[in-house]
Amino acid sequence: MDIAIKYYIKLAFRNLTRQKRRNTIAIAVVIFSCAVMILASGFIEWIFWGMRETTIHSQLGHLQIVKPGYFETGKADPYRFLLPDDLRKSLSKNFTFGTKESLIKTIVPRLSFSGLISHGDSTLSFIGEGIDPQEQVHFGNALKISTGSHLSVDHPDHLIIGEGLARNLGVEVGDQVVLLVNTATGGINAVEMTIGGLFNTVTKSYDDNALRLPISIAQQLLRTQGVHSWVVLLNDTAQTDTVLVALRKQLSPDQFEIVPWYQLADFYNKTTVLFTKQVQAIKLIIALIILLGISNTMTMNVMERTGEIGTAMALGVKKIDILRQFLCEGALIGGIGGGLGVLIGLLLAAIISNIGIPMPPPPGMARGYTGEILVTPDMLLEALALAIITTLIASFYPA
Repeated sequence: MDIAIKYYIKLAFRNLTRQKRRNTIAIAVVIFSCAVMILASGFIEWIFWGMRETTIHSQLGHLQIVKPGYFETGKADPYRFLLPDDLRKSLSKNFTFGTKESLIKTIVPRLSFSGLISHGDSTLSFIGEGIDPQEQVHFGNALKISTGSHLSVDHPDHLIIGEGLARNLGVEVGDQVVLLVNTATGGINAVEMTIGGLFNTVTKSYDDNALRLPISIAQQLLRTQGVHSWVVLLNDTAQTDTVLVALRKQLSPDQFEIVPWYQLADFYNKTTVLFTKQVQAIKLIIALIILLGISNTMTMNVMERTGEIGTAMALGVKKIDILRQFLCEGALIGGIGGGLGVLIGLLLAAIISNIGIPMPPPPGMARGYTGEILVTPDMLLEALALAIITTLIASFYPA
């Protein structure tokens, strides 16, 4: 069987070299199609990765530990869903975090609330979060501080505010503002704070309404010692489900609900569905291009070799062997073109990523970005498989 395969491959290669120009064009079509597919898929994959990591590190974390029902009805009565502020200590007895070897990078508290913010004669509503000032050390720069500085334990009276909210309120770094909220006991409380920095994220609507302040000040303002959620940040997003299962075994489902980031990232989920359908359409178009190009080439080869085929059959060569020969030629075109297309796609992806792709702010986002090409092994295998399979299909009808 191995000898027969080598014979078919050798004969197919010799037949391809007989029509160098035509077959070179066919291989070039496959190379171009594979490279385009890798670049398009890699760009969308990078967008998915960037959006996912930014959403996780700027807002959601990988997992959120809350009271059952908080995300369904917590907005109407948030103070009924407060958690104790010592959950981190109890989890540290069974989980290690803070090291490169551990799955969990850190666990931080969040206290969500809303109210009114005033400066001079201007008053606007806001959504606020009390956070640990040291959180930024672990969460990175997804929450980008455009002016001023991030929260710090050295300045407990400072808050940071979204660029859109600051613009609408008419404030800058260093200005004094007053926050007015309903407390956990049903009263009203206010605090005067200084704007320490302006931030922006990928979501413009969030920047137009959000502010953050140290969680200790937020608890004093709301007159509570509890928190609404504990945000779990991991060292690797791929381990989300593993840690989710482990935490659910550790924490009672009657007292705690653990929600992964992908159940909370509605904008991300809808965007991935849209872009995935677009990539599938591109793949379909590429497959049709290969089919038409290779089918035309193989049809011309068959027509020019009619006499050769007749002579071979007269000498006892079976029809199935003739079919195998042309399919082998098509597969060889697909294999050569697909292999070269993968290499060229990788080279172009590296060059483009090194240069960067300047992109304007998409609808609903606050800032533009510099795009790259993220190539994965599955993507390369898919491009190579598409090249070989489509050339085989294109070769079948002429043969």
